[in-house]
Amino acid sequence: MAGVIALVGGNEFRPGCEQMDRAVLAAVGVERPHVVILPTAAAHQSPSKAASNGVRHFSGLGAQASSLMVLGKEDAGDEALLAPLDTASVIYLTGGDPSHLLESLRGSLVLHRLRGALKRGAVLAGSSAGAMVLGSWMRFGRWTPALGILDGVAVLPHHERSEPDVVAKELEDTTPPETTVIGIDSESCCLGSADGWQVIGPGAVTVYSQGRWRRYGSGEAVPLPSPA
Repeated sequence: MAGVIALVGGNEFRPGCEQMDRAVLAAVGVERPHVVILPTAAAHQSPSKAASNGVRHFSGLGAQASSLMVLGKEDAGDEALLAPLDTASVIYLTGGDPSHLLESLRGSLVLHRLRGALKRGAVLAGSSAGAMVLGSWMRFGRWTPALGILDGVAVLPHHERSEPDVVAKELEDTTPPETTVIGIDSESCCLGSADGWQVIGPGAVTVYSQGRWRRYGSGEAVPLPSPA
């Protein structure tokens, strides 16, 4: 896997996200990256709004942005619909319902295309639900196997709302084996490449392991397995 993964804590496409999203675009290494927004997780909420917010936000940052209205399992297997994924510089999974997103993408042609995009050097970004499904496991009421694009990691989004001591105690005896849990604050991301992981944005990333926790701020390296 040669690409870059951006795990965003939530509240995507809002004022305050510019720093991390400029870093996402810069990671592509081309002058005007093509960003494709997938509002799958928002299918039962306002997918058109989620998609248009993403297109507007990244267009304002100088990217060529478009939406791909994959709203369920059937769309996720439509080869003609998915053609833009083959040339996208950045593929962005919005927030919303993590269960619906997981069910829509698991075993799908979209998942195959996401893995292929990473192999050719694209950036795969996920916010909130979009970040949760990329790991090996996700906790949504209970621990559930996720897509496994990022091995050995589970993501807790909107983590600014949480008390780390409480979370660490909850996780100590329940976390799946060989899994590092990371809590990511909204409007911030953990950006990973072959060079390692770094926090970008005004918030923090909190890493949980064996009943302990440590918080990493903007610009700090985070000790996670390389996605490449």
